[in-house]
Amino acid sequence: MPRLTGARAFLVVVLAFLVTMIGTTMPTPMYGIYQERIGFSLTTITVVFAMYAFGVLVSLLLFGRWSDALGRRPLLIAGLTISLVSDLVFLVADATWILLVARVVSGLSAGIYVGTATAAVIEAAPERWRSRAPLVATAANIGGLGLGPVVAAAIVDAFPWPLHLTFVVHIGVGLVVLALLTQVPETVDVTPGARPRLQRPRVPAAARTTFVGAGIAGFAGFAVSGLFTAVSPRFVAEAVESPRPLVSVSVVFALFAASVAAQALWHRLPTQTGVNLGCALLTVGLLLFTASLATETLWLMLLAAVIAGAGQGISFSKGLASVLARIQPHERAGTTSAFFVVAYVAISVPVIGSGIASDRWGLDRTGIVFSAAAAALAALALITLVIDQRRTTAG
Repeated sequence: MPRLTGARAFLVVVLAFLVTMIGTTMPTPMYGIYQERIGFSLTTITVVFAMYAFGVLVSLLLFGRWSDALGRRPLLIAGLTISLVSDLVFLVADATWILLVARVVSGLSAGIYVGTATAAVIEAAPERWRSRAPLVATAANIGGLGLGPVVAAAIVDAFPWPLHLTFVVHIGVGLVVLALLTQVPETVDVTPGARPRLQRPRVPAAARTTFVGAGIAGFAGFAVSGLFTAVSPRFVAEAVESPRPLVSVSVVFALFAASVAAQALWHRLPTQTGVNLGCALLTVGLLLFTASLATETLWLMLLAAVIAGAGQGISFSKGLASVLARIQPHERAGTTSAFFVVAYVAISVPVIGSGIASDRWGLDRTGIVFSAAAAALAALALITLVIDQRRTTAG
């Protein structure tokens, strides 16, 4: 196979990012089927999902800076290979503990790609794409998360073997992309004898107040993303009797699609304006989602997901940018790692709590309380950031 360069190499790296992230959310429309066949509670579904976040956190902390020492390509190949291994584990999953293992492995692959693939996309971009490369990386990341449930739901709805065929297809596509990745040139100069290091999260004092506000917003946004991905099909089933698989994942797709679209449309907004707008949209979207659960109205759920998704995308991207603007270049790796740690703790801990609560008090009541609390967090983030901005301006 000839070596890939320029736009072709860039396309392969983007495709690898997209395919890997699609793999992380494919199980979403299948959780109900697993629940029927294996037999477990809603709490178990949220724990299974949260194990993905645990895998991401472990991967971020252990492998977050390895690509600086070993190169981007080896880590991209390793991450996609681990994603395919998670598919194989899902193929033999006939017990809860196997699902837990599959989700942890999937999280490890995503954790590698979150940092490494983002850097690789930016570095591999041809000159004419250089200014848009960060947006392309975001689209591959968040877009993959949104496409995963849709791809899986379409396959589950139209073909037999609902718990197997999706993973077989993903393995086939992944192997093709993996072969192409081996022909992509390295984008960083690897120092001979360089050794990988653990990445320790750290927030410099100059950015801590900004980090608190942006971190609260990121926590609220990712907590909602986690809840939507884990149990939104159950919310839809409360509003629509016996929904088709594609309808059941419509809310989570709307959330991620709106996140990507908002970042694309408003990427030129000033950082402070963007993060404030994101927090405001997230607050409004979550309040609407609270109302949609109380009234069991699907169209209102979709509207809420679009608004909350837009707020999540802008508040996270601009929030991280506002933090990075206050620190030195050599402090970026540790600070970015800390920001992602907050985000993925938000995906796991609140989602497990909501699962436990829903088994005791019911899904709708728990969802209403959860959404209202997340809306309050987003509003608190907005207040914190505005106070910080005014203090900075006055200083």
